[in-house]
Amino acid sequence: MDFNFDGTVWKYGDNVDTDVIIPARYLNTTDPVTLAAHCMEDIDQLFAQEVSAGDIIVGGRNFGCGSSREHAPISIKGAGVSCIIAESFARIFFRNAINIGLPILESPEAAREAQKGDHLSVDLIAGKITNHRNGKTYQASPYNGMVLQIIEAGGLVPYTRNVLGINITN
Repeated sequence: MDFNFDGTVWKYGDNVDTDVIIPARYLNTTDPVTLAAHCMEDIDQLFAQEVSAGDIIVGGRNFGCGSSREHAPISIKGAGVSCIIAESFARIFFRNAINIGLPILESPEAAREAQKGDHLSVDLIAGKITNHRNGKTYQASPYNGMVLQIIEAGGLVPYTRNVLGINITN
């Protein structure tokens, strides 16, 4: 797996909670495609229709606050978002994102300076974020080996199955 991403920025502010990431009225499913169709609709009506595979969400402080539902990162990943960059994340959202294989990076300066529509390049291994509009490169904490393996496997459950040698077919 390539741990480098390039995408267009979808920019949001502080305290984006799980209720606006995926409204509670859609919690009767865990299907990523169904959830993606409603991702961010209470904060950005155009997101689900216009997001492209590989795009990057950039948020402010406390991104993913609110309830502990895994539906929020599932909907974002299902929409094709390659990663999320924010000034900070709610701790349970941070863990849920990693658990489902959605890369997230905390970089206050990158998050503050990014604008909607900017083109970013992200290197998870080095923790580098480059904004091609302003030519700046920002530092985030690089991912360690085990977290990279979880991301590469597509989440904690597939990672654990791989480690244990469990092959489950549907």
